[in-house]
Amino acid sequence: MTALSNFLDRIANWKTLLLLLAIYISFPAYWLKNAESNINQLAGKTVGPIDLTVGFNPTRTLQMVADYGPEARAYYAQTELTADVVYPIVYSLLFAVILTLLYRNKPYKPFASVTLLPFVSLIFDYLENITIVTLLNSYPSQSVTVAVLCEVFKLGKWLSFGLAVMFIVYGLFRLLTGSRTEKSVNTV
Repeated sequence: MTALSNFLDRIANWKTLLLLLAIYISFPAYWLKNAESNINQLAGKTVGPIDLTVGFNPTRTLQMVADYGPEARAYYAQTELTADVVYPIVYSLLFAVILTLLYRNKPYKPFASVTLLPFVSLIFDYLENITIVTLLNSYPSQSVTVAVLCEVFKLGKWLSFGLAVMFIVYGLFRLLTGSRTEKSVNTV
């Protein structure tokens, strides 16, 4: 973990942040949006990706797999093994760089490894993707166990992602309120 923290500390700057932000924006704006449209078109109805569902509902996940149909299942599995392998790397690096910039050498750093939290989301996202591909490729055989694991990994992804966002908001708040305090002290 020290090597990853050191790497983040080396690359965390405004240029890296802007580059990662541009790459990140391309995913929901183009890659993943088109993938969702293609999945729905191939399914012949609006089903959406399992990745974006919230809540713990293995039955819903199994029903979604059935609703996709063969072409949508094949396309979705391909998307999970291509674009959705790259996307977690991009958002994890982006959030880790933001957290590094916000908390580098700050006394209010919530905990020592806060910059690594986005990589917890990445691990859960990959585990979720593995279970989704397993469900898609094994259909019509449906495993409740795999669906439950998918839901557990999805929940872990959303919780760790939400925590990272909360720490970013907290860091931004501290940065903004700290700047005001410094300006007030300097003008007196």
